[in-house]
Amino acid sequence: MTNELEMFKGTTTVGVVCSDGVILGTDTRATAGNYVASKRAKKVYRITNRLAMTIAGGVAVAQRVVEILKVNARLYELEKGRPMPVKSAANLVSSILFQNREAGMPLPMQAIVGGFDDTGPHVFNLDPFGSLIEEKMVSTGSGSPFAYGVLEQMYKEDKPVAEMLPVVVKAVDSAMKRDIASGNNFDVAVIDRAGFRELSSEEKEALLKS
Repeated sequence: MTNELEMFKGTTTVGVVCSDGVILGTDTRATAGNYVASKRAKKVYRITNRLAMTIAGGVAVAQRVVEILKVNARLYELEKGRPMPVKSAANLVSSILFQNREAGMPLPMQAIVGGFDDTGPHVFNLDPFGSLIEEKMVSTGSGSPFAYGVLEQMYKEDKPVAEMLPVVVKAVDSAMKRDIASGNNFDVAVIDRAGFRELSSEEKEALLKS
């Protein structure tokens, strides 16, 4: 039987911290081995109006973790009267992944948790074993080496979202052109003081042309 960690290894996801918010970008191709299972897979999810998460790996497993995080973020808001901090959300996902590692069955997924809270914009990178690292710029999935080729050259800290959006789009587009498990289309989400929003098709097309 093919190991699920090997079976679902496609995807390109990117997360960057800007001076005024966070940008998350993903491709939309879902693969199972050499088979393209979907050309319009959702890989960036709104958790709250100030919090989002990208997924790479086993789709069913990752979607379940997304739902657990959504429920707990809502409960936190109801109990505390304020939104869940980005680090608390990342810690929760880390705990879920770590518990499965202890059970000898690491979940076949990587995640980027990003958002904007009282302390500003944050992006956290999580691997299948629950390791948690705060990053300024990160990419996951099989297309990440190609995305990093763009990010390492063009990403700059403390720049506004408007200036870094073309960089994120270029990074994801570069991976889609070179990684067989990434492709078809891409999604981009911005989280800032105004909240969560996804770019329209027209906005994405304009950024590609720029």
